[in-house]
Amino acid sequence: MKFKTFAAFVGPSVFLMFLFIAAPLVSVFVGSFQLTQPVLDQIEEETCTPGFLAQTCTTTMVTRPALDEYGHIVTTTEWVGWLNYQRVLNPEAAWAAISSFDWGALMQINFWSALRFTLMFTLVTLPLVIGVGLAIALAVNNAAKSIRGPVIFVSLLPFIITPVIGALSIRWLFIGDGILTTALEHWLNRDIAMFAQAWTIELMMLFFRVWHVAPFAFVIFYAGLQTVNQDTLESAIIDGANRWDRLRYVIVPHLMPLIIFIALIHLMDTYRVFEEIVGFTSQAHVISLQWLTYDFLQPDDAGNRAFGRASASAMLTMVGIVVLLIPLLRRTWRDHKGGSY
Repeated sequence: MKFKTFAAFVGPSVFLMFLFIAAPLVSVFVGSFQLTQPVLDQIEEETCTPGFLAQTCTTTMVTRPALDEYGHIVTTTEWVGWLNYQRVLNPEAAWAAISSFDWGALMQINFWSALRFTLMFTLVTLPLVIGVGLAIALAVNNAAKSIRGPVIFVSLLPFIITPVIGALSIRWLFIGDGILTTALEHWLNRDIAMFAQAWTIELMMLFFRVWHVAPFAFVIFYAGLQTVNQDTLESAIIDGANRWDRLRYVIVPHLMPLIIFIALIHLMDTYRVFEEIVGFTSQAHVISLQWLTYDFLQPDDAGNRAFGRASASAMLTMVGIVVLLIPLLRRTWRDHKGGSY
């Protein structure tokens, strides 16, 4: 292929990746070492009591953000090094809590509380998504051809629904006098408050993520099952291998590249969990790293946003994703090198 033809095909994609991925990433990285603050002015403010003859006026000095000619707040940006990371991580308080084995004190720090939930959410849902997706794929693959179409359609419905809408739907089933909450209260003969404690909210979030993402794994595995060597399966049956042995020694090794692919996609997506926090409104009990970054960007009472801490939180989230992906990427690289000889 000529270079001009190659550039014509690849050029637009490279440009868009630089514009929407590389440039914002560099901007966030630089911003994590900067501190942006409004310029404050000391002005005199006169306050008068009601009345005419007995009116009393007092003058006080108040602090107000400086405004430019367009009415926008004037800000200054300075390099602060690792200060934003220190404010996010709070290493002194975290180390003191770890040294004294005070788990509750550690969870009082927003970043470590968000990291605990994000890691738990990611690592617990990963095997469940792969297991449920593979189970559905095997069931559909062994089902009669006349019912495969409807079963595939029903299985894909959770994946089609928008994540926030799905999370809100499950929340409405359990919150207050929701249908499922009312049924559980009638069955157990006791009052149930699913949103009054963190662990029940986390269980619903785990259930929702598996319910929503397992169809994606199912589609990938079902496509992979169509390429399994039937001669190998028949040889295994002749040798006396049962269903479990065929699954363990024939099907799973054949699907291993797809398992790694699903794990990569799931880890990158789930470590940035955000929709569940919004859909279940769990901020008072459970937060994630992605929601923490969003919270830093919310304006305070004075209208200021913590861009530096938000950038530091975003970079720490990216570091966490890379750390989680390293084992899978190394496995993929070894498989690639082994298959290239």
